[in-house]
Amino acid sequence: MKPIKTPRQAVENMKDGCSIMIGGFISCGRPAEVLEAIYEKGIKDLTIISNDTSKEETGIIKLVMAGRVTKFIGSYIGMNRIMGEKMKSGEIKIELVPQGTFVERIRAAGAGLGGVLTPTGLGTAIAEGKEVLTVDGKKYLLEKPLRADFAVVRANKADKYGNGFSAGSSKNFNAAMAMAAAHVILEAEEIVEPGQLDPEKVTFPCVFIDTLVKVSKAVAKGVN
Repeated sequence: MKPIKTPRQAVENMKDGCSIMIGGFISCGRPAEVLEAIYEKGIKDLTIISNDTSKEETGIIKLVMAGRVTKFIGSYIGMNRIMGEKMKSGEIKIELVPQGTFVERIRAAGAGLGGVLTPTGLGTAIAEGKEVLTVDGKKYLLEKPLRADFAVVRANKADKYGNGFSAGSSKNFNAAMAMAAAHVILEAEEIVEPGQLDPEKVTFPCVFIDTLVKVSKAVAKGVN
């Protein structure tokens, strides 16, 4: 059985300077209540790894506005004026990664691979400082694994063993991130007894999950 904690209890071991993967695509599959607990805890010098920073003044951007984020690794900040300003001023180091490469680097970490080869980014600023390998006469960038100290992910339902199910597109980056962090917190709308979760609907095998958090459906669905 996995421990079931409140959002605040779940983030007790997070310290200044840690790296945190945050699942979700804008509002879809974003672990809202644990993300809010991270903000309330007041930790700083964070490296945040997420597809995007969501909309202004919500979610991850609250950490940014509070000066808690030192580095952001992700694919998209275009809908967020504040993050764009932080990037231009140099206040936050931002590593933009093509979305496909982003998730493959996370998967590589989860699978214990040394990296992935991709032609995406060749001849652009993304290739600066990276190794280029030639395979069968074609050039590829070597993109190294992307891992974190913590991952915070979200499911619609989980059992007490830690197996979790996410519906449809809410799976997005959550499933890969659950494999690529030292400690994984699964925020779930519903937690059921062992045997009450259809094994054919397991998105997150329990072996990857360390802590469960029960959250309200209304908040989880309404977060930006």
